Order: sequence, then structure tokens, then C-alpha cells
Amino acid sequence: MAAQFGRRLRKGAATTAVAAVAVAALSASQAPGVNDHGRQTAADATPSPDASASDGSATGNSPYYTDLPPLKSPNPSPSTGTGTAAPGTTEAGIPATVLDAYKKAEAALNEAKPGCNLPWQLLAAIGRVESGQARGGRVDADGTTISPILGPQLDGNGFALIRDTDDGAYDGNSSYDQAVGPMQFIPSTWKWAGRDGNADGKKDPNNIYDAALAAGYYLCRFDWDLSDQKDLDRAILSYNNSREYLNLVMRWVEYYRKGTHEIPDGTGTLPGNRSDDGAGASPSPATPNTPNTPAPGGSKPKPSPKPEKPGGGTTTPKPPTDPGSTPKPPTDPGSTPTTPPSTPPTNTDTVDHLEDAGTAKLTAMAGDAFTKRISTRAETKAGKAVSKVRVRFTIIGDTDTTFTGGENVATVATNSSGVAVAPALQAGEKTGGVTVRATVVGRTVAGLDYTATVTERAADALARTGDAALTCTPGGEFASQVEVKATYGGAAADGVAATATLIKSADDPAVADKGPYFKDADGKAVRTLKALKTDAKGLLKLPKLYADDTTGTFLLRIDTAGGATLTVELTVAAAETSSPSPSTSPSAGPGA
Repeated sequence: MAAQFGRRLRKGAATTAVAAVAVAALSASQAPGVNDHGRQTAADATPSPDASASDGSATGNSPYYTDLPPLKSPNPSPSTGTGTAAPGTTEAGIPATVLDAYKKAEAALNEAKPGCNLPWQLLAAIGRVESGQARGGRVDADGTTISPILGPQLDGNGFALIRDTDDGAYDGNSSYDQAVGPMQFIPSTWKWAGRDGNADGKKDPNNIYDAALAAGYYLCRFDWDLSDQKDLDRAILSYNNSREYLNLVMRWVEYYRKGTHEIPDGTGTLPGNRSDDGAGASPSPATPNTPNTPAPGGSKPKPSPKPEKPGGGTTTPKPPTDPGSTPKPPTDPGSTPTTPPSTPPTNTDTVDHLEDAGTAKLTAMAGDAFTKRISTRAETKAGKAVSKVRVRFTIIGDTDTTFTGGENVATVATNSSGVAVAPALQAGEKTGGVTVRATVVGRTVAGLDYTATVTERAADALARTGDAALTCTPGGEFASQVEVKATYGGAAADGVAATATLIKSADDPAVADKGPYFKDADGKAVRTLKALKTDAKGLLKLPKLYADDTTGTFLLRIDTAGGATLTVELTVAAAETSSPSPSTSPSAGPGA
């Protein structure tokens, strides 16, 4: 259904009204990153493949406010943040607590994911479009909305079909999901994307600090660089999969980048136009009303009541075109209402089971990214592929392995071949098996488990970093410490476990009972060192070595995980003494 792009009609000024509509149309066609010359509905939007790589949207493509930014410059007022906002300024300003939440989220993401380059203006633009900045800043001192902000139930009746995923915990609806809070997350997305932005120990989608931080992490989850327009477009489309939505959010981003001002909480204005034209859950697009248009005779019609939530949940009745006309009766007043036709099954309804789609063996060394990815195919009972079905991949159990981006849940839509490919896994430090379960969102079918294996960090080669001879006198201290470098596949092998042992001989790897030794914390002699690890450069420097009174050649063996071994020769010998000068023979006496 066509979106009503924010008509901004000034009171009593018809020419200004026409100009505003013209600017709205022009700006929509010239939004950054958009090359098409018309507007598209959500159904017509063609996001990049990357944009469809997750949930399809954070909001379930729920309705949103379509008002455009004011035409007037947003430069901050000299009285920013003080007193009562002057008429016309609340529309452009951002409520104090809401603005603080956006800026704190930006700071947190700049530290956690500096490569994302998340601007707070993007969060502000999405917050404006999704909830009118939390209904004009109607939040309490902790940033929680005075009352919940809910979108319409996503029952497939004019909206996406997303059956309940949270037992009504967030949206109070145990039948279907509804977008929740100032950033309008659907419960299934909030379950993994939710964050605690105000450090109160809770992840509440109705709290602007939690919701803003969660939105930041959501937009940065695929290592996108939001300073790059293409990546920025992908991130916005992943939030709500609509080209119109992208255009509108970018208009607000550019508006806020030029400057804005803080207004007191609760004084912001609620936008008046929604992408569903205020039709609630009606499956048919309604003819948009033209607000503030003078009625015949100079009187003005009463404005339609503004909904308190983007989706509305209910439909506001529209007055007849002719105020004096009466509604037409049904064609056959005596007919018995027929039962409405049953809703045709969705793609999700046809899924019978999940099958592996050729996933290769999943193995990675601790700290490394898995080079192979999980592929799952959704099929009907007859084995036919089912496209456009959301498959959720969940990492189960006690592990620090995550998907790239640090999440343990990812939702991916199946492609035209019915295949959903999970994001790459990033191995943690805990070794062993990791279970990843694939399930169908909105459908109760058996899950499909995959096992990924995390092996310990390893090295396949060891070498000394120096070539100086390692010698010592009996009872003395070796002048040089042994340092080695571990590599794997030619690259530095960091964090690799190693053991150093002074052995009896090349043929007898038993621990030596005499010769060189290390010292423990109490100064006692030890000839085996365990729990050693290479540093970030793959280097390992052993403690100082000492010698007892035994002379000879000894061997130090260093072993690492992965099988790399190096044997180092140590020599203990007495110090060389200088030879005495030959004595001069005495002269023979007279008469000898």
C-alpha cells in the first residue's frame, strides 16, 4: 500500500500546502543511495542480497511514521534545553532523555565496534520514523516509555505473518507478534538483539536506552561500515525492508546531521501520517485523507484522532466523501453473510522439515573464524524447496563460540532454492563440540542440529629467534634465555600451548635428573615447564636456565599443540684456563 509521505500543510495557506507536497515527492525520489524515480511499497522493494541476510527486518516490516523533516533549518536554538519549546520547534527537536540515549549508544558502539562508524543521527532518524521519538519523549526518568508502544499484530492481514514467539511476554499477544517499544523490535528479534543500555540488569524493549543500544548493535551486526553509503543502505533496509523506508530514514539522517536541538521530555509532537495510511490492520489500502484542507464554506473538518502507536491496532473510521450522504445498504439486505474465505497457507505453513544442504565439516582453531558455513534447506513433505522462510540458527550450550559479530542467534530467509546459509561462526577459546540448531520461525517442526568443533590453538613449526651458542660453567647461569617463534601455515601462531622439558638424550625423552634446570617460584630446581603459551606474535621466551656441577652436552625439547617440536642443545663446561709460560733453564755453572 502506498505510503503517505508526510504532507506538511501550513494552516490557511493553500499555496504552501501544494509546495510541501511537491517537495515531499521530489525528496523521496532524490534520497541518497536511491536511483529509481518512483516510490516503492515494501512488497516492491528490492534490497541488496546482504540486506536480506538476516531477519528480513528488525520490525517485521511494521508500519512507520512517514512525515518528512521540516523545511526549515534545524540549526539549534540559542535556548537549547531550557524553558518551554517555542511553537514549531518541538517538531524538529529531540526530547532530552531520548537524545541522551542515542548519543550514549553511539559512544558504546564506537568503543565496541569502531569499524561500524555508527552515527547517533541514524538512531535518531529510525527512532523518529518508528515511534516519533518515543511519542515525543513520553518517558520516565529511567528512559522507559510511560505506556507501551505497540505495532499492529502481524497476522498476515495486510502485514507480515509472524506467529507468536514470546508467549506474549513483550507484546501481551500470545497469538501473533507485534513490534514493541520506541525502536519497534519484534519479540523474536529482541530475544537475541536486546541490550541493557542503562545498566539496570534488564533488557527492556520499552526502555529507550536499551532499545537504542540494541538498534545500534543490530545495525552493526554484519561488520558493515556505516560511513559507506552502500553499507548504510543495507543496514537501514535490514531494519525495515522497504525502499520507501530507506528514503525516508535518510532524509531524517541528513536533517539531523545539519543540527538539531534538545527539547524537554514529553513536549515533542507525534507524527500524523503512517505508511499504512492509518488503516490499522486493514488488508486494503485506504484513500489518504488530506489534513487541514478547508471544508466548503470556510469551516474546517475536525482532525482525525492521532494513533498512539505506529500500527494503531484498530482502524479509525473515515467520514463519507459527502457529509450529507448516508452509507449505501448491502446489495442484498436479506442475504446471510458468507463465511470469509480461509487464508491461503503461507510459505512457512508448507514447511514440513529441514534438511542439511551440503554443509561441510565444521572445524576451526580456537580464536579463528570457521571457513565453512551451515546451509539448511526448508522442504515440504514431498521434498520440494520452500523459499522466503525464516530459519533461526541458535548456538546452544556452554561455549564462547559465536556468529561473526558476537551474536549467538541469527535468522536467515531461505532463497529461491529453499536454502538458508548461516553467518560464519567465530571460534571462541573453549575447545570441543559446539551445537548449532536450525529451526523454522513461526512453525513447529523438528530442529536440525549441526556440530562444529573448536580445536586448541596449534603450531606446525618452531624456530629459535637467535643463533648464539647456549653455554654455561658448572654451577653457573646461562647468559642467554631461549626464545622461539611458533608458526602455523607460515603465519605467527599466537596463544599456542607449549611444554619445555630437559630430557636425558635424543633417544630417551625422559626428564633428565641432572644437568641444566629452571627454577620454580621457591627457587627449587625443575626440569619441566608446562602451561606455557606463545604471545600475540607467536613468540615464547623461556625463563633463565641454571647449571649444576655436571658437565657435558644436554638437550632442551620444546613441544607445542599441533605437533611442532624443537630440540635445543645446551653445553656445560669448565672455564678454560690459560697455559703457563715455559720456564727458562738455569745456566750451567763454571766447570760444569
